Parts: sequence; structure tokens; C-alpha cells
Amino acid sequence: QQLNSIGFIWDPLDHAWREKIYQLCAFKTQNGQETNILSSDRLQQLNSIGFIFYPLEHAWNKYFDQVCAFSAQNGHCNISRYDAGNKTLGQWVNQQRVVYKKNALSSDRIQQLNSIDFIWDVPDHSWMENFNLLCIWNIRLGEVVYNN
Repeated sequence: QQLNSIGFIWDPLDHAWREKIYQLCAFKTQNGQETNILSSDRLQQLNSIGFIFYPLEHAWNKYFDQVCAFSAQNGHCNISRYDAGNKTLGQWVNQQRVVYKKNALSSDRIQQLNSIDFIWDVPDHSWMENFNLLCIWNIRLGEVVYNN
């Protein structure tokens, strides 16, 4: 009770969120909601200094470019999240799979990832690779090994 009486903030993140929402509502009430409130001159100034208008899209594209570079260097884009040298990139790759499985990845991003032969299902891909190796081995031997 004593902490509450002096306005102690129990959840600082929630408090910051509420403050920003309050400020946004006040701004909207005072100024209305406008689109394209920046003049073309100001937009050009922001573009000239490399201002990023869509940071989430920018970050996604940056990681995608890194996966492309990895693929060009290594011949594949199956980057493990446990790869110490590429841990962050591997985590991003894994996150794309998770979002895809939840049907929450945009068709544009799916198309981009498909264009670099992105592996959506690692266990299935590994199984098929090993099965194909077995088939090649059996062709070389001239026989098929069956296990009854």
C-alpha cells in the first residue's frame, strides 16, 4: 500500500506503453489524423540520409540478403540456429519456418525464400537426401537391399 501511495510503477513496460498511447491519442485529438504530412522536400531529405521508413521490412530484407550470401558461399541456405558462427542468422531462418508453419508468412516472403531453395522442413529434407543417397548406393551395387 505504501508503494502504491507514492505512485510506484509495478510494470514499467506496461506503464511506458500506456504513456505512449496516451500521448498518441492526445496528438491525434489535437492534430487530427493526416497522411503524407511530410512535404516532398522533407521526404527527400530523410531519404538522402538513409532514413528507414519501414524498419521491420528493412530488417527482414537484411537477413534475407545475409541468407543469400551464405547460400552463395556454402551452396545451401540450411543455417542451423546452433551454428556458433551464424547463430543469429540461424535463429532468423528457424523463425521463418515457424512463421510459415503458422501460415503467417506473406506470400511475397514465401516466394523470395523459395527462390533460393529455402528448406521449410529440415527433417523431411534430411530424410529425402539420405533416401536419395541410398538409391544411388543401391544403383552402384546393382541391387536393392530390403530389410524384412
